[in-house]
Amino acid sequence: MADTAASENSNQIRNARQSPASHLREAFVSGSAAGAVELREVPFLTMIGVRVDPQTEAGMRISSVTGGLPPKSGDVRGTGDTAVLWLGPEEFLVVAPTEVHESLGTDLIQRLLAALADGQGQVVDLSSNRTTFELSGPRSCAMLEKGCSLDLHPSVFKAGMALSTEIGGIPAVLWKTAEETYRIFPRASFAEFLGRWLLDAMREYASPEVP
Repeated sequence: MADTAASENSNQIRNARQSPASHLREAFVSGSAAGAVELREVPFLTMIGVRVDPQTEAGMRISSVTGGLPPKSGDVRGTGDTAVLWLGPEEFLVVAPTEVHESLGTDLIQRLLAALADGQGQVVDLSSNRTTFELSGPRSCAMLEKGCSLDLHPSVFKAGMALSTEIGGIPAVLWKTAEETYRIFPRASFAEFLGRWLLDAMREYASPEVP
């Protein structure tokens, strides 16, 4: 009975959660331009910050848990639905689906913590620290170029790469998950500002005059 009550309470808490940009959901739908660029929030992804030297034994153990650690700036490693983004020489962001955090997240974090049993690093649950915006469509790159200092040309910023940058003046991690799809990870406190900046940047593509 206690386990059932705890499970029901956990479900109620999950259902009551509001993502940082949930109030912009309808604006994202109405502001998107099918066939040009579309914007949505992907809420509640599992995000775990890891600090470790990849060359140490602890780093090797972390790598075995995550499916690899990216060796240099821009690289992404991982296995299955779990991705590891390079943030610095000894700093990484583990990104996994919501379900991983809700059902297996504790186990994942515990396995990462166990890999650091000798104290050679740090593992922190950052799932509530950021949210995720996803841009998709052939105009998504042109839209980002309005406020991103990175060279986003496909020959430079290729599918599968992720880099820390600023978009509309807001610090964020930009991950190109496919040729015409990007995921943006701003801190939760910047979600509304960046969400509205993206809406403004995509306005011209929603116009019927745009070919």
